[in-house]
Amino acid sequence: MQREDSGMFQRFFHSEVSGSIVLLVSTIVAVVWANSPWSNIYFQIAQTKIGITWGDLQFSMSLEHWIADGLMVIFFFVVGLEIKRELVVGQLSTVQKAVLPVAAALGGMIIPALVYTFFNFGGEASSGWGIPMATDIAFALGILAMFGSRVPIELKVFLTALAIVDDLGAVLVIAMFYTEQIVIGGLIATAVFMILLLAANRFGIRQMWIYILLAIGAWAGVLASGVHATVAGVLVAMLVPVKAAIEPEKFLSITKKRIDQLEKSRLTKDSMVKDKGQMEALDDIYLVAEDIRPVGLSLEHQLHPVQSFLILPLFALFKAGVIFDANILTQIGSIASLGIMFGLFFGKQIGILLFSWLAVRSGKTSLPEGITWPQIWGVSILAGVGFTMSIFISDLAFKSAELITQAKTAIIFASLISGIVGFLVLRRVLGENRGS
Repeated sequence: MQREDSGMFQRFFHSEVSGSIVLLVSTIVAVVWANSPWSNIYFQIAQTKIGITWGDLQFSMSLEHWIADGLMVIFFFVVGLEIKRELVVGQLSTVQKAVLPVAAALGGMIIPALVYTFFNFGGEASSGWGIPMATDIAFALGILAMFGSRVPIELKVFLTALAIVDDLGAVLVIAMFYTEQIVIGGLIATAVFMILLLAANRFGIRQMWIYILLAIGAWAGVLASGVHATVAGVLVAMLVPVKAAIEPEKFLSITKKRIDQLEKSRLTKDSMVKDKGQMEALDDIYLVAEDIRPVGLSLEHQLHPVQSFLILPLFALFKAGVIFDANILTQIGSIASLGIMFGLFFGKQIGILLFSWLAVRSGKTSLPEGITWPQIWGVSILAGVGFTMSIFISDLAFKSAELITQAKTAIIFASLISGIVGFLVLRRVLGENRGS
């Protein structure tokens, strides 16, 4: 019974549904807390300075900034691992596989940006065009996962690949368009640490602390360069191998040979302490097992719970705290808010459907077997849930506290509407699909 409970816990822990629930709860807590009599405590905690002092030197940032510029680097690192995995061995590894999700993602970024620009061209909020481009992969996949086995695996793959391309687009937008000033010295320092990381990997260095120190150095270099620090997470992830370091034949040969040796030498719990040959055999098995397991996949699995149950909830807790007062109708009715809401809800649908149809019409790709256009429509609505990345970009796009508040209010409402409508549409079209 205990083993069964452990298995159930593991399935829950790695479930997109559970991660989305935790993220949703954090968002609700943030909004309620920010609008409660204790709202001053909420904002005081968010602005609490945390840092280190060394003599006359001091480095400190607010808790809110540590989460955005520090912890979110780990989130972007996992995003980078997902991007590289898909590019190397996944749904983006061949042109034929990649055409449909890439086209859908491009439509889901370009059309929302154009919709936003239509509302805000030349205005004070014109820089926010990148906000409705983003899709929240955790929420979108979490909602889709609620339908369980009713969802064709091809539809899950399509949404996952689409969201990953969308994340890549968001990273490029942040790096290219939301960087105000470039400090060359910072970029040089980043390049040096990246080269050292690459060299450590090439020479087979196994000490994890070396990689951690070099990754922190790359992060500090990006932070000093003026490019947003989270881009460092994606850059470092691009250097992490997502394929096995040795051939399977070599792994099987060594493990078989060493296991035969251990079986003949009467291995016990204590024998390897005195028997040097047994210890060497165990070391060899351990090392080749490490080499056959791709580092990127291992890190992705290890960091997924940290991302889902710590980093993203903390980000939501201290970024989604929007005050809803008598001016809420004014906030929602502002040009910036309308651009975001129309971009996320309508722009995503139009863009994903239109570009997917054009890709299929071109003859370069086709809908995967078992997938229907109504299902693609349902998924395109879910893609309008832009919560995490949209909020992240809004803080970079705007300097005005009023515009940031308007943006976050619009993002919350648009994501809520997209999630509910997408769920209802998918419940209908998946139900029809199941019954057919």
